[in-house]
Amino acid sequence: SMVITADLSEKEACYRLMQQLEPVPVGILINNAGFGDCGSFLETDAEKEMQMIDVNVKAMHLLMKLMLRRMEKQEGGYILNVASSAGLLPAGPYMATYYATKNYIVSLSLAIYEELKNDNSNVKISIFCPGPVDTNFNNVANVKFNLKSLSSEYASKYAIDNMFKDKVIILPPNMKVNHLLTKISPTNLVLFVNSKIQRRKIEK
Repeated sequence: SMVITADLSEKEACYRLMQQLEPVPVGILINNAGFGDCGSFLETDAEKEMQMIDVNVKAMHLLMKLMLRRMEKQEGGYILNVASSAGLLPAGPYMATYYATKNYIVSLSLAIYEELKNDNSNVKISIFCPGPVDTNFNNVANVKFNLKSLSSEYASKYAIDNMFKDKVIILPPNMKVNHLLTKISPTNLVLFVNSKIQRRKIEK
C-alpha cells in the first residue's frame, strides 16, 4: 500500500496526486475529502468558506474528471462521490455553504452518471448521501447532531457494497424515511424545519 499526503484545497496538489498515481492501477476512486461549517452566513468566516469550496467542490470535480478520463482509457472503474443527505435537500440555513457544496456534488454526479449510461461506459458512478457519521467532521464544522451517528466502519462498508451493486444514490437505512418526507414536503416547509434543526446544532 502507499499513502500520499496532499492539500486538496490546492489545484496543483490534485494534479500532483494524479501524476504520482500514474504507475499504479486504480479501479476505484472515492472522493471523500470535505468539511463544513455552521453559523449565520453573515458571521461565518469567508476564508474558511472559500477553502470549503476548494475542497468540497473544486478538488472533487477535478479528481473525478481526471480519473474518469483515465478509467475510460483502461475501460472500466468505479467512482464513489461522498456527498451528504444535505445534498438531497434544497438548502441548509445556518450551514448554507456546506449544503450548497453537497448539492453541487449530487447534481454533477447525476449528470455524469447519465452521460456514462448513454455512452454504455464501463465506468460506474455512485453518490453516497449519509447523515451524521462518527468522524472529526463535527469538530471542524462546530456542530452537534441530534441524530445518532453511524460508525465510519458501517458507513464505508454500506457505501462500497452498494457501489458494487451499481446503485446511483446510496442512502443509509436511517436516512431513507427522512429523504422520502423531504421529497413530498413543500420547499418552504423543508427550509423552515431544517433551519430549526441547524440552529439547534450551533454551539453556544
